[in-house]
Amino acid sequence: RKIPDAGLNLLKGRRFHIAINPHNRPLTQPELLRAVKDKDGLLCLLSDKIDAAVIDASPRLKVISTFAVGYDNIDIAHATRKGIMVTNTPGVLTEATAELTWALILAIGRRIPEAERFVRAGRFNSSSWGPRLLLGVDIHHKTIGIVGAGRIGQSVARKALGFQMPIIYTNRSPEPEFEKATGARRVPLHILLKTADFVCLHIPGTSA
Repeated sequence: RKIPDAGLNLLKGRRFHIAINPHNRPLTQPELLRAVKDKDGLLCLLSDKIDAAVIDASPRLKVISTFAVGYDNIDIAHATRKGIMVTNTPGVLTEATAELTWALILAIGRRIPEAERFVRAGRFNSSSWGPRLLLGVDIHHKTIGIVGAGRIGQSVARKALGFQMPIIYTNRSPEPEFEKATGARRVPLHILLKTADFVCLHIPGTSA
């Protein structure tokens, strides 16, 4: 797919020969197999399934880079056996994802999508308004539960400080610096789910 110009210009500036998917859609598997057969490098998206067949289709392939943080669309084990480096972009979307998480928290707590539909339907007027109309719930001083205190989870928690929210989290290992900076308290998952007013999941999509 066509990535932003800044990335394309960087590649062009290094005098690579670049072949770009000409369609505004993911390539089909047969198209992808044909496209990689003479390539040294592959830049893919999460929507591209880079399995053993795709990897084997190019005897010249040296690197597979994914335009994402996640890489579960790539057969890492097979690439490793073939000596092909696989790279991703960790950290690039941390703050953006945390901001979108907060957009969802505010939307849920304050019933924003429901209210937007209500207004656009022409239903808001002096007779429809009342003290309980689309009241929602307060977010400030409520307890937020972070499941998975990695980069994104910690960023969400830092933003919760602006709402004066107590922070609890569950994680495979303790995060003492995070706790010191935010006052967060590590608790078992079942306690978090019983205690938190808002729960955010920031965990990888693994079998666990």
